[in-house]
Amino acid sequence: MAGRSSPLRPSRRGGRRPGRPGGRSSRPSGSAAPGARPRAAPADPRQGVRRGGSAAALPARPSSRGRRPCSSPWRARTTPVGRIVAEESAARLRSMQVVVCPSCGEENPAKFRLCGYCGTSLVAELPAQELRKVVTIVFSDLKGSTSLGESLDPEAVREVEARYFEAMRAPLLAHGGTLEKYIGDAIMAVFGFPRVREDDALRAVRAAHGMQRALAALNVELEREYGVTLANRTGVNTGPVVANSDPNANQQIVTGDTVNVAARLEQSAPAQEVLIGELTYQLVRDEVVVESVEPLELKGKAERVPAYRLVDVRAPASGALEEGGGRGAPTPFVGRTGELARLGEALEEAEEFSACRIRLLVGDAGVGKSRVVREFRLRVGDRARILRGRCLPYGDGITFWPLVEIVREAASIDPEDSPAQAIDKIAALMGTEGPEDGEGPGIVERVAAAVGLAAGQFPVAELFWGARKFLEGLARTKPLVLAIDDIHSAEPTFLELLDHLVESVRGAPILVVASARLELQESHPEWWDAQAANRIQLRPLGEEDSGRVMQALLSGGEVEAAVRARIVAAAEGNPLFIEQVVSMLVDAGTLRRDGERWVSSEDAAELAVPPSINALLAARLDHLAREERAVIEPASVIGLVFATAAVTELAPDVLRSAVGGHLMTLARKRFVRPDATDDEGAYRFSNLLIRDTAYGALLKRARATLHERFVAWAERVNKERGREQEFEEILGYHLEQAYRYRTDLGRVDEEGREIGRRGAAKLSAAGRRAFARGDTPAACTLLRRAVALLDETDPLRVELLPELAEALTENGSFDEAKAVIEQSRALAESLADARAAARTTLARVALDLYTAESADAEGALATVQGALDLLTELADSANMARAWRLLMFIHGTSGRYDLAAEAAAKVADHAHAAGDQRLVGLGAMGYAATALHGPTAVADAIRRCEELSEEVRGDRKAEAIISGVLSVLHAMEGDFDRARGLYGRGREMLLDLGPSVTAASTSVDWSRVELLADDLAAAEAGLRADFAALDALGERYFRSTVAALLGAILYERDQLEEADRYTGLAAELADVDDAYSQAAWRATRAKLQARAGESETAIATATEAVRIAGATLDIDQQADTLADLAIVLRLVGDLESSGPPLREALELYERKGDRVSAERVRSLLEGVPAS
Repeated sequence: MAGRSSPLRPSRRGGRRPGRPGGRSSRPSGSAAPGARPRAAPADPRQGVRRGGSAAALPARPSSRGRRPCSSPWRARTTPVGRIVAEESAARLRSMQVVVCPSCGEENPAKFRLCGYCGTSLVAELPAQELRKVVTIVFSDLKGSTSLGESLDPEAVREVEARYFEAMRAPLLAHGGTLEKYIGDAIMAVFGFPRVREDDALRAVRAAHGMQRALAALNVELEREYGVTLANRTGVNTGPVVANSDPNANQQIVTGDTVNVAARLEQSAPAQEVLIGELTYQLVRDEVVVESVEPLELKGKAERVPAYRLVDVRAPASGALEEGGGRGAPTPFVGRTGELARLGEALEEAEEFSACRIRLLVGDAGVGKSRVVREFRLRVGDRARILRGRCLPYGDGITFWPLVEIVREAASIDPEDSPAQAIDKIAALMGTEGPEDGEGPGIVERVAAAVGLAAGQFPVAELFWGARKFLEGLARTKPLVLAIDDIHSAEPTFLELLDHLVESVRGAPILVVASARLELQESHPEWWDAQAANRIQLRPLGEEDSGRVMQALLSGGEVEAAVRARIVAAAEGNPLFIEQVVSMLVDAGTLRRDGERWVSSEDAAELAVPPSINALLAARLDHLAREERAVIEPASVIGLVFATAAVTELAPDVLRSAVGGHLMTLARKRFVRPDATDDEGAYRFSNLLIRDTAYGALLKRARATLHERFVAWAERVNKERGREQEFEEILGYHLEQAYRYRTDLGRVDEEGREIGRRGAAKLSAAGRRAFARGDTPAACTLLRRAVALLDETDPLRVELLPELAEALTENGSFDEAKAVIEQSRALAESLADARAAARTTLARVALDLYTAESADAEGALATVQGALDLLTELADSANMARAWRLLMFIHGTSGRYDLAAEAAAKVADHAHAAGDQRLVGLGAMGYAATALHGPTAVADAIRRCEELSEEVRGDRKAEAIISGVLSVLHAMEGDFDRARGLYGRGREMLLDLGPSVTAASTSVDWSRVELLADDLAAAEAGLRADFAALDALGERYFRSTVAALLGAILYERDQLEEADRYTGLAAELADVDDAYSQAAWRATRAKLQARAGESETAIATATEAVRIAGATLDIDQQADTLADLAIVLRLVGDLESSGPPLREALELYERKGDRVSAERVRSLLEGVPAS
């Protein structure tokens, strides 16, 4: 029933109750009930000395020599307790620091904020800082208050309104909200200020729900006393705001879109209802019941806003905040065999000694503590009774809340049970499982008092006794396991209860498995130290286990390698982070299933922090001291890995001397860790998402300033080390970010434009180097980013646009290349820049050649020659090399390999003069192609290509292309092993450089090698793969050749229909001046026609192929077409006429040095009548 409270449900008031129920008794913690006779118990040396007590009074464990053998699956080698304690003590001593008082010179412990000798402040005061925070706003407005004045006296109106505001204020404060302001009859509260908590959104929704119930209760009173009732409407919205870190500042929250939407949601809500926004719902969806409403048209919002009507809020249950809990199928369990073994050993130990043992599972949020507990429970099964409790982070009456949940589960108490009914159930349980010495009633009284069912007052020691006896009773028939979550939120009194159980339980095997985040080290340091021997720390999963978690979440489908690597790297072994990132990507449609694979529709590098993880990490960051925040924030600007010296440079002046110490503290708190790959005092964030969250909290203006300062520092340091060029891309990124944030904040001034120019210069230099080494995708990205940083008329933009178009063309991004060329043309025209116009013309011709949009080879020659003449006048060697490269391309396509070879030499000459190694490589690639296809003999071509390969050493793309040419040349000589090694190496190099038109056309060489080696299946597979890749790019130039070759292979494999289809595609795609493709598809089509009985047509088609090849200098293709003509003549029954073309083909093959093809023609000549 709504509004009805469970007898075992805490009231929700803000903050923890620091006190303890009742006063402290002088009764020793291990004593029995009043009047009972105490029992002695010998000590167990394994338990050691505990906080506030002597050695544990437990029976000693037998030595291993006389102990019975154990075959338990839990056994595993564990670290000796003494070594753990010693190592941790040593680590603690190493981390201890002292602070010297600037006034009296005395040394003080590092944690002292005031000198213990003279009182002088030891901490430099940092100025207040504004931060970006994700908060949740509750906006509620009283409706119809004006009409109250018509029916009530002004004094009564005032009293009614005062009672209303007090009733609304109470749940907001109880759940930790900050009342920001009263606006007329409206209340606005903020959750997440001054400190962010991971459950701020849930707190806000619970508060809004509490306001509904409070108003319902108030209305009962108001109607009885005044004859009136009140109505309100409430909106809850989560989003970013700017907050001042100084709690004394006049303006703490900057109103903005998040607040405005909350107010608009309130205005759209029906009376007495609560509407919550989309992000709020995403954060609380597992804890609430809602109804979707039609997306709202809100004032000031361009698009409709999703909203949900709050129906109910689920009561908190034990484990509700379990990692992965409540989000559908739990994250799969992997690894953790050692941790499970230690828990199993602890349970056996508790059984062996009939005593209480405790094991503390500690680790970062989401690392898998609850998963380990869940798996342990499954493995224990019926062997033990397992009960569960959880420490609450806030509220009143929460000290013994874990005990409340344990008692409720053990006694089967329902939420609807009255206190009396609940006590009866506890008494019944004790009647069957309690002690037989008449202590049952006393136990029930004390347990009922501890869990809030009875008003009786007992000293804490009496409550401890009752709880212990209750639990001992439950463990009489079988071992008892108490799984207690979130012990870092425990009240000190509850920790004392756990100590009491360990020290005093006798005759009952009990294992307490308490899970805690590492914050326990800060919230309860003494108890943390006392549990050193009992701690089991969960480390992040390894890469393999992380991959298994991701595969299981995605139902086993294969994930793109780049996406998988990005998610695994971002999550850093945290299962919850993996789950949330995967869930976010799937929900957003960014990661989608395609058959048996999961593919990403966006750049895998662009992963946002999921809202739930952002809330968790932001809460951790908000618990850092101000000085620690002032260190981790500039570190986040530098990147995932950062040098101590760089952080020191960016930190506030008053903190610079202490940066090293604060980084050590942050490492101890697991925000960062030393970077093992660097020996210069570098650290790295423990998790990429921590870095992103810390970075996201900075104001954009602060980010811009820190990016700029980092570049200034890095440029100075790199210059001193002679490494200016090495980090250009990284520094370009930082300048790019600074420029972007400046543009976000308003119009960019000259200083901002200069930052953009500097960033563009560095990014473009990195892009050119990427293009030179053949990394076309990276070149496109870097050049595109560089262009985006420049004003429309910036001289560098005029220079970069044609380069970007060239890179995009090579990458197969033809539509974008076309758009960039148009931009470049218009800009060159507006500036009357003849050089830029000529450069743009060259880029346009190159694009036309790839896409076969222009069939006028002579027109293309004339256009390029005109640009070349102008560039020659300007003595522009680099662009002259580009022009000659296009001439080489056009001549080679037409089969004029003598002119193509001359053009290739010109490319090399001008490229060397310009000092452009990429263009040198392009000239070498062109020359190698002319050696393969032209009249150069194979032996001479091999020698020249090997020389070229040495000349371009380091240019991986040029090396790869020349290796492909060499593979065909060696195959012609019959050295197939060497040929396959060469083309395999070349193909691997190209694929390693990333997708490109060049990489997708390697089968042109590959298939010729396999065709010569007579492995038709391998040739077909390569051609099919490349045809599909080129088809996806929209490329035509190489695709026509691939289609023609694929048709020829399919014919040889007797797949005649497929062969006909691909020869048709080649005919459709091939440019009229593409001699190789035009001759190749006709040669195959002629054989198909002959097989179909079309004799005259077949001969005519084959003859046309011979004519086209004969007009070129490609003597190998001339021989190929002659041999195909001979085959056509044989197919039509004219064996005698096949002799002359075969003999001519043999002469050409021998002249070229193609021994394999020559031998095949000789075999065809056998039996042919002499002419």
